[in-house]
Amino acid sequence: MPRRYRSAVPALLITAVYVAALTLAVVIALTAGDLGALWYLTLFTKVEQGVAVTLPNVLALVTAGVLWAWALWQTLRGPLAGPPPELDRDARRLRVALYAATATGLLSLLVPSWPWWTAVPNAVAIGVVMVLFRPVLGRNLGRAGHTWIAGVLAYGGYGGSATVEVLDVFGRRVPDGLALAFGLAGLVWTVLVLRAQGQDGRWQRATVLYGVAFLVMPFVLMLVGPLLAIVGNVYVDATAATGALILIWLARSAHELADPHPQPAPPSPLLAQPPT
Repeated sequence: MPRRYRSAVPALLITAVYVAALTLAVVIALTAGDLGALWYLTLFTKVEQGVAVTLPNVLALVTAGVLWAWALWQTLRGPLAGPPPELDRDARRLRVALYAATATGLLSLLVPSWPWWTAVPNAVAIGVVMVLFRPVLGRNLGRAGHTWIAGVLAYGGYGGSATVEVLDVFGRRVPDGLALAFGLAGLVWTVLVLRAQGQDGRWQRATVLYGVAFLVMPFVLMLVGPLLAIVGNVYVDATAATGALILIWLARSAHELADPHPQPAPPSPLLAQPPT
């Protein structure tokens, strides 16, 4: 399977290193009673004080780590092997923007303590993706093509998040009504783009489903969040790994724009004429 992808070897190596480090962190947690390494590898922050090293807590963090390992493979493996198709200017620009959004998303997770400024480059990249999706999806968006404005509004902060973070540094707070408008605009844009992607032959169904999973996961977590809080804070913290879903969707959307197009089957040879 690895040879099917253009960057399979480096992707496998990096993913394998992460999995090996994750395995070592699990061993340290279970034998030495120290969650520090496992916590940092899966949640990218320092371990919270007073968190007990229990089997359920370790399993919750391992689940988050497995999702991140899968995201590493999906984002780094590249398009399918084979001659790339000729992309027009709009598709090339969208592909670069999708990769930029993926990279800045990973960066914002890997920088310790999630400082506020890490949200800004990702917000800009996501906003550019929203603008550039429109000409590529074209007729599949139909009359909904103007919703890129709603998307940029929402993610201009991602839209919400970058704006909230920046204003928070200056001691300001985004009004609840404006935050709600950001959220609804982002939801509308995402739904319409995923619908248009599903109708476009360049993207696989699995890629669209990753986007759908990212879209519905916050609502699922709203329902099960109180139950997770009863079980323990580690379960709630581990749900941050669901952010890997949008990285997978962004990266796969970029990969599949450059997947080789299936070649038509060669015509069958003409049957020889029967002798007269």
